[in-house]
Amino acid sequence: MARAFDVRKLIKKLGFEKGDIYFVKQMGKALLCTYAIFGLAWWCNETNVFGWWNIQIRPKEEREMAHLYERIRYPYPGDKEAFDEFVKSGGAIGTTIGPKGFIDSDNDTETLQKQLQSQKFEQEAQKLWFRMRNEVIQELQEKGFDIE
Repeated sequence: MARAFDVRKLIKKLGFEKGDIYFVKQMGKALLCTYAIFGLAWWCNETNVFGWWNIQIRPKEEREMAHLYERIRYPYPGDKEAFDEFVKSGGAIGTTIGPKGFIDSDNDTETLQKQLQSQKFEQEAQKLWFRMRNEVIQELQEKGFDIE
């Protein structure tokens, strides 16, 4: 009555012989330990209890942008005071509820687009200038002039 089920019957149904009980027992222990270790590693990676140890290595760009991806604890929407305090404290900067996340007007987007176009134009002009300069230098070197 102490055992909920008979191990020997289960092993027999799985297709093992009577002498294979020791093997099945060792494999069960190994699987249990393996899953326990992987579970512990997964839990430590998620909660980061040590503060200085992560299983995954983060690239430099991700570390620099980590503040954008922090988990934010939002207040319950029904709690008016907590929600107002959350918005006053800066809220989720860059989202629609944060005061710093709103776009002021359509003029800002137009000027931004013009700036991007002018930067792109400058880059293309610089590429063309370098290409022409390199062609001239190459032609002069072919004619025998020494250019450094």
